Amino acid sequence: MDRLRSLFQKRQADEQEYQPLYEDGIASGPESDDEHDVPFSWAEYGIFVVLGIAMLWAWNMFLAAAPYFQHRFQTDDWALKNFQPAILSVSTLTNLGGTIFLAKKQHSASYPFRINSALYLNIVVFALLVISSKAFLDAPSTTYLTFLLVMVALASWATGLMQNGVLAFASSFGRPEYMQAIMAGQGVAGVLPSLVQVISVLVAPPPEAVLETETAEPEKGTAAFIYFLTAVVVSIVALVAFIPLVRRHNTTIENRMVESMASTEEAERAARKVVSMTKLLGKLYWVSGGVFLCFAVTMFFPVFTPKILSVTPSGDGNALLQPAVFIPLGFFFWNFGDLIGRTMPLVLSLRRRPVVLFSFAIARSAFLPLYLLCNIHGRGAVVNSDLFYLLLVQLPFGLTSGWLASDCMMAAGEWVDENEREASGGFMGLCLVAGLAAGSLLSFTAAGI
Repeated sequence: MDRLRSLFQKRQADEQEYQPLYEDGIASGPESDDEHDVPFSWAEYGIFVVLGIAMLWAWNMFLAAAPYFQHRFQTDDWALKNFQPAILSVSTLTNLGGTIFLAKKQHSASYPFRINSALYLNIVVFALLVISSKAFLDAPSTTYLTFLLVMVALASWATGLMQNGVLAFASSFGRPEYMQAIMAGQGVAGVLPSLVQVISVLVAPPPEAVLETETAEPEKGTAAFIYFLTAVVVSIVALVAFIPLVRRHNTTIENRMVESMASTEEAERAARKVVSMTKLLGKLYWVSGGVFLCFAVTMFFPVFTPKILSVTPSGDGNALLQPAVFIPLGFFFWNFGDLIGRTMPLVLSLRRRPVVLFSFAIARSAFLPLYLLCNIHGRGAVVNSDLFYLLLVQLPFGLTSGWLASDCMMAAGEWVDENEREASGGFMGLCLVAGLAAGSLLSFTAAGI
């Protein structure tokens, strides 16, 4: 009888193994004292949104400046064809390698230092790019490509620092809303560049005759100057906005520790628990797998979107349906859906059902065949409707990406112990970057479509 009772009790324990350690973001058990609870602040939420914008703004500026890079490489066929894959490869591999390295440096990590270092590095990188858009314009294409890839590598290292630092820093507050704020900021960083591009073409459409002449050079140089200068400004704003958040964090750490600790940094490291990646995977396998699959599938959308044109003949007078506007419009609808999705976990969350989140990540791959129903390369569409493409493919594909990624990232802090939260944030950032890298490689299978 005792043996049967012990087997029954073991089965109950196994069934409850994957249960949240926190209710509503508050730790359960003796480690959760009311005096240690961090109250929600809309001001801090806004700062995390700004940090999320700064995290991805650099990458979006590289995308927005693609016409300028094409102009710089117009005399070199090899560079013209390969600079975009080169940028993508250098960016993803540097980001992934840096994230893996940083994830292993937990005990000695100063996450505010990593965030500040990333912002300073972005300021330097994009200041150099600002200068390069007005000076050294006669440099050989090989020299400029080398310079550009070095800048991409440095910006990607900064992005890795930001991802690891900001996600871990937000997790340490114990407020899942702050993790969602970061994801929302990343959504804003995707929406604004595509929106600006659509508006700029509508307001001042470039004459086709000008695009092939020397007069296009100052126009493209000015646009690149603005793109890169904007990245500098965004980094400076984030740097200033981060100051009160660090002060609040330091005050919280000091209040949690007794007078025996000599400094805030020592107190923070003493309270930090070094957790192996294997142990974190054992606790977060559903949500980490969900965020990995989410971004692996998502990375197909940048491959399909530039290929899909409006089903309306090009001779139609509607400016929105011309390729110069319709393609960035497709990017806008996807990013707008992504932004909406990143705010949805505040009202609709499944982070207490990690198996459902993982299953949903797999189901999202059903969006990919829908692109084949659209007007790829103007060859005709199976579903002859631009609204189908924009409202039933791009918008919901982006929305589900934003919602799933945010919900998985928010869930991570609830499935680990309180002193493992920072490590879980860095680990989830690693899974996010790994998903991007895997998706980037897999997306080449659709490049020839």
